[in-house]
Amino acid sequence: MIRASINSEIISSDSLPSVFTDRQDLLDLFIKAEAATRFSINQLPDDLEDWEIKRNDIRNAIIESAGIELADPDLPFDVQETATITLGGYSIKNIAFQSLPGVYATSNLFIPDGDGPFPAVIVMLGHWESGKLEGQPIGHALARNGYVALVMDPWGAGERTTNFGEFEYHGGNLGASLMNIGRTLLGIQVSDNMRGVDYLASLSYVDADNIGATGASGGGNQAMWLAAIDDRIKAAVPVVSVGTFESYVLGHNCICEVLVDGLTYTEASGVLGLMVPRALKMHNHTQESNPTFFPEEMMRTYQNAKPIFELHGAGDNISYDLFDHTHGYFQENREGMIGWFDLHLKGEGDGRLKEEISFDPVPSEDLLVYPDERFEGVKSTAEYNRMMGEELRSDFLSINEFDISVKQERLKEILRTGETELMEVHHYSAINEWERVVLKGSDNKIVPLLYRPPTGSSEEYVIITHPEGKSAIPDEIINKWAEKRLGIVLADLSGMGENALSDNTAHHNIARFHTLSRSNLWLGRTLMGEWVRELSLIEDFLISNLHADQIQADGIRETGIAALFSSALGETKFSNITLRDAPVSYLFDDRDHINFFSMAVHLPGFLGWGDVSLAAGMSNSDVTFINPVTMSGRALDEDQQQAYSSEFESLRSNLQSSGQTDFLNK
Repeated sequence: MIRASINSEIISSDSLPSVFTDRQDLLDLFIKAEAATRFSINQLPDDLEDWEIKRNDIRNAIIESAGIELADPDLPFDVQETATITLGGYSIKNIAFQSLPGVYATSNLFIPDGDGPFPAVIVMLGHWESGKLEGQPIGHALARNGYVALVMDPWGAGERTTNFGEFEYHGGNLGASLMNIGRTLLGIQVSDNMRGVDYLASLSYVDADNIGATGASGGGNQAMWLAAIDDRIKAAVPVVSVGTFESYVLGHNCICEVLVDGLTYTEASGVLGLMVPRALKMHNHTQESNPTFFPEEMMRTYQNAKPIFELHGAGDNISYDLFDHTHGYFQENREGMIGWFDLHLKGEGDGRLKEEISFDPVPSEDLLVYPDERFEGVKSTAEYNRMMGEELRSDFLSINEFDISVKQERLKEILRTGETELMEVHHYSAINEWERVVLKGSDNKIVPLLYRPPTGSSEEYVIITHPEGKSAIPDEIINKWAEKRLGIVLADLSGMGENALSDNTAHHNIARFHTLSRSNLWLGRTLMGEWVRELSLIEDFLISNLHADQIQADGIRETGIAALFSSALGETKFSNITLRDAPVSYLFDDRDHINFFSMAVHLPGFLGWGDVSLAAGMSNSDVTFINPVTMSGRALDEDQQQAYSSEFESLRSNLQSSGQTDFLNK
């Protein structure tokens, strides 16, 4: 090997060459092709007996992968009623009820005058930060037509936000953080809404055999998922929310619309099929701005789902309306919803639009359940994450013995790493003393990287990664390793630098990798797991092609965690791992600065497995945390650092692993 000359040149990231000459959409094409393939593979059976088997498999898979918790029938509702508004022919009650143990859902209950029993409808809201306040027109329309309507604040929105009186978006990193405790925003909303159906069915003036579900956008998604899982929903009207799962991939949708691993076993048509033979009408709009909900995407799903309804002799029970509107729930939607529910919940009319009876809106502040001080049972996502995370960590830290092989297999499942081998190495001419290389794995994905050979006597290399790509690596880090005369590898893993999506901007002020992380989850992967696999490919290349005898990893923020996981799994044999500004625990910290880490950091069920300390203990590498932080990027105080240092040391000792873990502040 020709060694690089030793010189006093200061290496600057500004002088780093590109590996690729033009294309910036390779990752897009790879992911879109896989999503399109999954759409075709996930066909529905055309035989009734085969469908019944498939139906059961899909339903069970949804419950498991979404983390849906079926309510304890003995859990009391403990209804908190704070106000009643009396109107002409109906009233509105401001209530909260226990939806999960110790967790209360704030809602407005619209009740027609009279003894009933009345058919009822649960109304779910999407991404409106003010939650149920936006659903007021739907509640009025239903009550004016003789329906009891439960209009709920979505999990994390309305009155269920982090700070009392401050509305906030419930998705992004906040909603994604539920995955770390084994839940998902989609799944916890289904659990919440099923409990809402429980509550409606318990009311003496509700006809429990005739309950419907509706909502728009994310709320329409909730209506779809609820009706698919809960057979008590007799009719559903999801508005501007049904498309294809294929179109979610690389779309700019909310984390509440992600079914983890969903495309590995079904498409949207399979979910609609779970409603057979009950009644479903979809509303989509011709002026829709979100490609996922374009009428043509809905039609693809409709055409695939309708044969399942026909197999059951219920072809008329699936239908759709197209309205000339933008994204939202408008008067025509309400008229169509009432007409459909009249037919299927009352046995009246022909299912067509029913002219709306006018109503006068109530001032929004009058619909607040807690206008002055919030009841402690109304948990925010942040509070729930901390509460459940502390329980999971307490359970894990109470265990004195671990079977490392079992833990490794479970961590692989969480990361969804799969197997990959180094298949091709493509070398290009050097620029500014940087060798340019592209690695191709057996999964057909590629990793572009730059490297400089060692200038010392050993064949030791360090792989340096940054979540924003190699050009974002601080010069002082590169030069620190150059001074030690190690070979230097600068890698752009999936989503980074030259290996990024063509549209890599953060949408709606949410975290980096929002689109890419969500897309991987749909396809049965995690972005963190992809990084783990790619680090393994790089190590294979360094050993097989450059004859490296020792390899270190230096990862900034969450890329350091990827290196640690790869070592814990035995996928790599790093002698040392440096983690800069990385989290020492996946325990939820606080809402502030929640986007310090990208969405790639979140892993389904991770705290049920263990924590960062367990991964470090399973690694036989020396591990150094430089400026360790919490999950919100907050520096540890002295007591916290001492506590975590003891935790890491204890697990190393229990696991009898070589190496050590250090914490440094610079």
